[in-house]
This record gives sequence, C-alpha cells and structure tokens, in this order.
Amino acid sequence: MAEQSGKELKNAVGPVLRAGEMADAMIQALEEDNPDKEFVIQDHIAYVRIETDGECIVRRETLERALGRPVQMPEIEVSLTSFSGRIETHDDYMRFFLMKSL
Repeated sequence: MAEQSGKELKNAVGPVLRAGEMADAMIQALEEDNPDKEFVIQDHIAYVRIETDGECIVRRETLERALGRPVQMPEIEVSLTSFSGRIETHDDYMRFFLMKSL
C-alpha cells in the first residue's frame, strides 16, 4: 500500500519520474508487482519520488495494463529523471536494488 508521506527509509530504492501518465502507471504497477512492499510516494508537482526498502521490480506487462497500451522499457527511461539505489533494466522488467543494506 502506498503511503503519501515524508517517511524516511534507510535502504530506499525506487524511481523518480516526471509527473504524469507514466508516473501514475508506475505507482500502480510497482504496487501490483511488489505486494509485500510498502511504498513511500512523494509528489513534488513536477516529479514523483517512489521508494521502498531494499528492492523492487516493475514488469513491462504490468505497466502496460496500468497504461492501457503497449510500452517499451526505454520509454520509461525517458520519464525517469533519477532513482534511488541501483538499477537493472531488461526488455521485460526494471529492478531497483541495493548491493548492501544499512
């Protein structure tokens, strides 16, 4: 479940996206693909920061359902202004993670 707050995470990972359709769909897809995770969402009007603890993944097919249209992973990268942690991208998913935890 998403939490709209300034809660601080020690091992935060996740995307920072330009506000808009892709950010809204990313929130929905991340929550669906990571049902055991709690997300902290910070809406800064021009951009949205989405974070969780340790690791999260977003699958292309889940994002396509959220958007209601086909999407290619490079399209996400255009909206991705920054991210927390490390990022691993593939044709079918994008993973945000940490190598070490605090």
